[in-house]
Amino acid sequence: MTGFEVAALLAWGTVVGLDLVSVPQAMISRPLVAATVAGLLLGDPVSGVTVGMMLELFALEVLPVGAARYPDYGPASVASAVVAAGGDPLRAIGLAAAIGLVVAYVGEFTILEVRRRNSRAVARYREGLASGDPVTIRAFHRAGLMRDAARALLLTAAGLALAALPRAWPPLTPRIATLLDAVVIGAGLSAAISGTLRGTGTMVGLRWFAIGLAAGIAVVVLR
Repeated sequence: MTGFEVAALLAWGTVVGLDLVSVPQAMISRPLVAATVAGLLLGDPVSGVTVGMMLELFALEVLPVGAARYPDYGPASVASAVVAAGGDPLRAIGLAAAIGLVVAYVGEFTILEVRRRNSRAVARYREGLASGDPVTIRAFHRAGLMRDAARALLLTAAGLALAALPRAWPPLTPRIATLLDAVVIGAGLSAAISGTLRGTGTMVGLRWFAIGLAAGIAVVVLR
């Protein structure tokens, strides 16, 4: 990768890391979007789309609301796109997704650390926040955004460093790569189905899910 590409990926990873919670919450942190743009920056959008769809299966199982713990798939998708770029995305999808999952779950711990630091900041500025002092509130918001931006930047940098390792290591044998692909795809489908079933909730939702599933299978078979 060129220096410009690294800088662009770091900037994009920081933006999608912020999008998860802080700003602008425009859904660009979804793996499909984050990985596609990362692939585009590397001149290989097809690989980006492919690994983005794979990681999206895992992300569908996550509901990032409230104080819930959840992985950060935005910077992770950028790292996955780097692994897959420049080669056959179908042959690299297992390794790319595996590295992305590692980065995503490391990101979960960085989110918790930012929350702890924000809580300590609330304690320090409690009087100003309680009184509604606009200067204190603006300073508190800016500091929170900077913490999250630094977190996303460092996580993206770590992801890019991890993504560079497969280029230095001997490549996986075709058999191992195929087995890894099968494991990752199976795990992704299981996670997506689990999240879908949990989200449907009632029997009415399950009934409509079954109708949609049957319709989708019919379209594929009859094409």
